[in-house]
Amino acid sequence: METGILYGMNYSFEYSFSFCGRKTLGITVLPDGKVEVRAPYDVNREQIEMKLRKRSAWILKQQEYFRTFEVNMPPRRYISGESHYYLGRQYLLHVSEGHPNSVSYEGHSFNIVCSPKSKAGELMKAWYFERAKIKFIEIAKPIIERFTCYNVKPSVIHIQKMEFRWGSCTTKGKLILNAELIKTAKPCIKYVITHELCHLVHRNHTKEFYELLEKEMPDWKRWKEKLERISYMIE
Repeated sequence: METGILYGMNYSFEYSFSFCGRKTLGITVLPDGKVEVRAPYDVNREQIEMKLRKRSAWILKQQEYFRTFEVNMPPRRYISGESHYYLGRQYLLHVSEGHPNSVSYEGHSFNIVCSPKSKAGELMKAWYFERAKIKFIEIAKPIIERFTCYNVKPSVIHIQKMEFRWGSCTTKGKLILNAELIKTAKPCIKYVITHELCHLVHRNHTKEFYELLEKEMPDWKRWKEKLERISYMIE
């Protein structure tokens, strides 16, 4: 991965970039304000900086938003009193020592029972992953059924932790969803699934792709923006 500084605007910012097998250039603004670029192998440094300048207003907006959280949330300790998210709702965590190990929720609280208490984080993460496997299939089913009219269907739904994406779809139809999506609201999950299924019809972000996305989910922009803004808070 290489780095650089983009000048020539009202402000400058550092960015890092790497090359991969993707077809389009992707720009990510991380919660700490850093800008990362992932580019196809045939793109040069000049093209990268041209794209960064075109997206400079959006990059600045994202950086300014994350600055509102300058008093950084401390790393998750999985102790009583912390707040955690599930399907877009915030829950207060309560950890107690005992057997058997379990994670449950009711009202506005998550309850973890484990021994020792230091296992709470491990249990919580495993619980999230298991819930993701159940809920993502449940949410995806009616959307997949709608897309059969376009003669497409994902070959499999795979769930994993992803560093930079909420979801992706391979050329063989494998739908990959970020396990962290389980912390977001259902419409956000629906948006990611719909977006990726649209790629089974139109591989690139063409005019036809966005027309299809608009048809299948008219309010998709609202939930895309929601995802962009909440990623920092649900970590």
